[in-house]
Amino acid sequence: MTTTFKDFEYQRPDLNAAREKADQLLNQFKHAASAEDQIQLIDELNHIRREIDTYSNIAYIRASIDTNDAFYSDERDYFDANGAKIVALEAAYFEALLNSQFREELEAHYGQQLFDLAANVVNSYSEEVEELINQENKLSSDYSKLIASALIEFDGQELTLTQMSPYTQSPDRETRIEATKAVQSFMGKHLADFDELYDQLVKVRHDIAVKLGFDNFIELGYMRMQRIDYNQEMVRDYRRSVEEFVVPVATKLYQQQAERIGVDKLNFYDESVMFLNGNENPKDDAEVILENGRKMYSELSPETDEFYQYMMEHELFDVLAKKGKEAGGYCTYIDRYRAPFIFANFNTTDHDITVLTHEAGHAFQVYSSRDLTVPDYLWPTHEACEIHSMSMEFFTYPWMDLFFQNADKFKYKHLTDAIQFLPYGVAVDEFQHGVYENPEMTPAERRSLWKTIEEKYLPHRDYDGIMPLAEGSLWHRQNHIFSSPFYYIDYTLAQVCAFQFFKRSREDFASAWQDYLHLCQLGGSLPFNTLVKEAHLASPFGTGTLKDIMIYLENYIDQIDASKF
Repeated sequence: MTTTFKDFEYQRPDLNAAREKADQLLNQFKHAASAEDQIQLIDELNHIRREIDTYSNIAYIRASIDTNDAFYSDERDYFDANGAKIVALEAAYFEALLNSQFREELEAHYGQQLFDLAANVVNSYSEEVEELINQENKLSSDYSKLIASALIEFDGQELTLTQMSPYTQSPDRETRIEATKAVQSFMGKHLADFDELYDQLVKVRHDIAVKLGFDNFIELGYMRMQRIDYNQEMVRDYRRSVEEFVVPVATKLYQQQAERIGVDKLNFYDESVMFLNGNENPKDDAEVILENGRKMYSELSPETDEFYQYMMEHELFDVLAKKGKEAGGYCTYIDRYRAPFIFANFNTTDHDITVLTHEAGHAFQVYSSRDLTVPDYLWPTHEACEIHSMSMEFFTYPWMDLFFQNADKFKYKHLTDAIQFLPYGVAVDEFQHGVYENPEMTPAERRSLWKTIEEKYLPHRDYDGIMPLAEGSLWHRQNHIFSSPFYYIDYTLAQVCAFQFFKRSREDFASAWQDYLHLCQLGGSLPFNTLVKEAHLASPFGTGTLKDIMIYLENYIDQIDASKF
């Protein structure tokens, strides 16, 4: 009998007992007679870590599927309230690794990456900040619950923010305007709530950083994101390259869009509609989409065929939007069951297909690297993770006819969206740098900062006076800013790599796929720039990388007659 996700066993782990057992093992580790003995103890310690991770992820998934489920909501709160205990256990383990008398032999066995990751964890934690970390986790969950609580009266229904998407993307401009105003009515009513939550998060994170010996949260934020082979200066130079080489192309595409949909001025509520007759939406419902995914992945490669069959057989998808379900989409991994899990909110727009292929990229990667014995190598660092997801969106292009009546129309929008995303992505990053450099900013000053940055990277944008958008509140909808600080530029770095896979897949699909497969199998055993090199891609930080790929993409798009769409 096949075990499906609903059968996965859950029990609340006793974190105090887990720490006590870990401390016993760490004491043995410290006094071990050989590297071989320490390796055996590391296996036992990793078993404890994997068990905690398994139960934490099961609770998280079930609580996000139904935020009204009292049991799993309480379990998620338990992990939030005790997150610092888990961090403390991890830090004690990593500190022991770094101080091992057999470190040279351990590095030869596990690789340098584990020790670089360990150093970041150790330097970003102390018992002194345990309670502050718990506060931070609670505030982050409060943000998710506030977003999930939205019920907007529209079209004779009560709709969640996700369920409003078809209306905000309607080909009818009046519908788009009214839907946008309805969404912003909710956001405006809770403007002070969002501002206050973020203000508390910024101050808590700043306090954590100062107590750990940093000037502000930025360096700590980089450590938490496990950035090993690039720094703030390289990121700043990369943002400048986006401003120089991407913003002009993105702006031109917005101008063409305004002409195509017949508006004198492209306002914010128009941006999501690329064609006068509407965007290309999926031709089938969620069940058929998942089945067509089975056909697509069976034809793409033997590896993706095996992976997708496993996902379907074990019911490792939850993709329907419904009341009480948390917004967004994600992929996670349930270690004990060796099972990736994909969470999404299908809403009958083209995003349904993008989120499927995107999250399947994550899931395929962790499925491909799940035999790695180091749990810290199951996933790469975040910017490398997103290469797998974003590149999968492009590798599946040849099968888009399964999902759309006019696949070329979808591809045009998808590629255009990807180009136009880069300026927004770096705007989010620059905003966060500004906020954490000046943690005493008032909420009004933060919104003013957002408007200034938007003018640089998104000079076309006009909110048509709709409040609170027009006063700089768009970022209130960006979950990463609240819950995962500095996790956003990662998407843009990965997008530059995915663009290269797109180019290579059009030139030699088999060769490009083999490099992608190799990248997935490496998991997180190497840092970002080294993984990029292993996949025979140019680093986004490299001189000329952005310039070269934008020339290719602009030429590709210029050859498409979008008027026929």
